[in-house]
Amino acid sequence: MEREREIQNFNHTLTMVERKNITISGVKKIDSFDSEEFLIESVMGYIVLKGNDLELIKLDTMSGIVTIKGLVNSVNYLDDNLNKKQKENSVITRLFK
Repeated sequence: MEREREIQNFNHTLTMVERKNITISGVKKIDSFDSEEFLIESVMGYIVLKGNDLELIKLDTMSGIVTIKGLVNSVNYLDDNLNKKQKENSVITRLFK
């Protein structure tokens, strides 16, 4: 509970360099990831990051910072009103393509 309160106080930033490296701050947790998609919960809502050859480089759970490398094709923020079942369905659908 204390850790979650600490992360919520962090600012949220997203820095991308040449679509190859991306650093995101204000990350609460990574719900799922593979080489083509990351589902990340941040203080500003859920983020879906899609690309090719994506790789988790650094995860700093104390400061809520994530660094990912690979070719980034899209970054989308999911609507805060999106319920958890819809989020889970997108992950399950992707698994059973």
